[in-house]
Amino acid sequence: MNNTTRKTGFGWGYLIIGILFIIVSLISFYNPGGDLTALAFVFAILAVLNGIRLIMGRRGSVLRLVAGILNIIIGVFLILNIYIAAAALPLVFAIWFIVESLFRLLTVGATRAMGTGYFVFSIIINILGIVLGILLLFNPITAALTLSFLVGFYLMLAGIECIVLAFAKPSLP
Repeated sequence: MNNTTRKTGFGWGYLIIGILFIIVSLISFYNPGGDLTALAFVFAILAVLNGIRLIMGRRGSVLRLVAGILNIIIGVFLILNIYIAAAALPLVFAIWFIVESLFRLLTVGATRAMGTGYFVFSIIINILGIVLGILLLFNPITAALTLSFLVGFYLMLAGIECIVLAFAKPSLP
């Protein structure tokens, strides 16, 4: 195998998580006054699945392992305490947005190989995630009233990014 040959494959984990993120975002947009308990449960399941994906695809990265474990812990906690989770949802989402976006910004260098366009797109999405997280932290009343829209917006962007990664995975180093 020569140096120009790359490992090929498809990022099924990224694709599944991306599709689930987009579905949940569409539900969030469709029914913004929906039950916070249902949103908390769906978020908990997504957090566990995302944590598993991060751990399974970590390739020796301690940062991915830590982010994956934190995602799973948060998801399991939310499932076991669903009513508390619904009440604390604005704070939980704020922390998740900030941590996940910071993690992706710290690892954005690996996306340079996929092209400048995706690199810039990823930086913009993750900066927006941090801004949304900070807005949720410092405006809890506004966050509670607009949570469904903010969650839908973030999950749509994260879903698109995961789907792009699924197709671009063969060119990742």
